[in-house]
Amino acid sequence: MRERHDTVIVGGGQAGLAMSAVLQRHGREHVVMERARIGERWRSERWDSLRFQFPNWSLQLPGYSYAGDDPDGFAGYREVLATIEEYAAHIRAPVREHTEVVDLTEDDSDGGFVVSVANGAVHAQHVVLATGPFQRPRIPEVSRQVSAAVLQTDPTRYRCPEQLPEGAVLVVGSGGSGCQIADELIHAGRRVYLSVSRHRRVPRRLWGKDLYWWLDKMGRFDVTIDSFPARRWPPSMVVTGVDGGYDISVRELAADGVTVLGRIRGGYGDQLSVAGDANQVLDEADEAYATFLDAARNYARTIAGEDLAEEQLMVSAARPTTAVTEIDTLNLARADITTIIWATGYSYDYHWVKIPVFDERGHPIQRRGLTDRAGLYFLGLHWMHTIKSGLFSGVGNDAEYLADRMARSH
Repeated sequence: MRERHDTVIVGGGQAGLAMSAVLQRHGREHVVMERARIGERWRSERWDSLRFQFPNWSLQLPGYSYAGDDPDGFAGYREVLATIEEYAAHIRAPVREHTEVVDLTEDDSDGGFVVSVANGAVHAQHVVLATGPFQRPRIPEVSRQVSAAVLQTDPTRYRCPEQLPEGAVLVVGSGGSGCQIADELIHAGRRVYLSVSRHRRVPRRLWGKDLYWWLDKMGRFDVTIDSFPARRWPPSMVVTGVDGGYDISVRELAADGVTVLGRIRGGYGDQLSVAGDANQVLDEADEAYATFLDAARNYARTIAGEDLAEEQLMVSAARPTTAVTEIDTLNLARADITTIIWATGYSYDYHWVKIPVFDERGHPIQRRGLTDRAGLYFLGLHWMHTIKSGLFSGVGNDAEYLADRMARSH
């Protein structure tokens, strides 16, 4: 007798577990399949000092709110993992660990799906793909041409400065991961080069309130991906929760001793070519920061009835604005660079899904998780519907939306 379920959820992280909790409340039978262990990426793909990007009080999932004794703190990745594990036990999620889905195809016999695993196949009427917003590090082709003497790694494999060989480190990418790792390395006494990419500089706190509070109050969490041209989301915000959370910016990293470079264009052996766009990237980040401060002032003035003075904003007025020196080439050997950390973003990895719901770049074609193939859904993607779609505090809303659509399909 073949195994059959109403719904198969692929992925046992926060998104898959949120979907499980919602389906239980809707009385819908299901199973969760996890390739390794519950919360595996939090378990094995995080560096030691990583902190949750928002305050602990924002750690929310369906039926769960943070109840610890440090709501304004920033959980380490082990604490986040413990939260996920406790949540799975609390909701009694029907998770099958060490069950990797190797193939997903359509079931021509009943219009459902065949979910193939190592020891057989499971049939389902609905499948929710909840394998995480950041699936596979995107490493540029130039990495293949770099001298074999240089250690190359990425944020999923980096753990701490002591792990790396002696010598300088080139961090490529100035998003959240790149800036946090560069910040850690420079304060560990390492010589650091940082190749910048587009990003948004934002304040950790304003007027005593965390960035998350301001994003919520100013309606930034309600902005949908459909409001952006071609549904292209804006650059990532650079924040850190290390040491209780503080402002982090590339300009301040430069003031601390980091050598800032433009985008890596290509190269071979020890020689890398560099675009002369570092100052343009930093100017755009400064503009994003100023725009955010103006919006916060307007909110405080028109909604809260307050007029925020500069000191009330609790931000540093004396920020370094000196232009960085642009270069067009970087010789790794001469700079004594022995390590490159490619913090250049992530790609989707749905090679095992044999159903045409992807564009030419391999990106899911979906609208708030719904696809053109009835019964097949996505959940937990970065900017799937709003910026909260990939956050603990937002994945539950999208899960409710999908559960409602499942009910309507019947």
